[in-house]
Amino acid sequence: MTLNIQIAVDCRNPHELADWWAETLEWAVEPQDEAFIRSMIAQGFATEAETKLHKGKLVWSAGAAIRPPDELDAAAPERRILFQTVPEEKTIKNRVHWDVRLAGADKDEVRTALEARGATFLWTASQGPHSWHTMADPEGNEFCIS
Repeated sequence: MTLNIQIAVDCRNPHELADWWAETLEWAVEPQDEAFIRSMIAQGFATEAETKLHKGKLVWSAGAAIRPPDELDAAAPERRILFQTVPEEKTIKNRVHWDVRLAGADKDEVRTALEARGATFLWTASQGPHSWHTMADPEGNEFCIS
């Protein structure tokens, strides 16, 4: 049996960070069902305080997810990144990070483009003939580009 994976990222602004990562990875933000959210409120399972408007749409305020575009309609996507709200700021180095494979794109050009969109360059490292840049997303989560 092959298992699927969801990576959960703790953050302060899940919708904004999901938008940022969707653009970075050329993935898509998973749509949320406004009618379902309203029905949960009407039935007393949720409150208005648990929602917000993001880009003119009603969404759950606590989280947002992204998927590859070809998996957007899948009931059980193989790959999904969930951005979920936590009350505290990031304070230490990630114990897990991801590597963004650039598929032949120039890592210095990608670094510059990511910095222009709010990423922070942390350092460059290498091992043998391979080198990469370690970056941080707008909320400080580390990732590498290579």
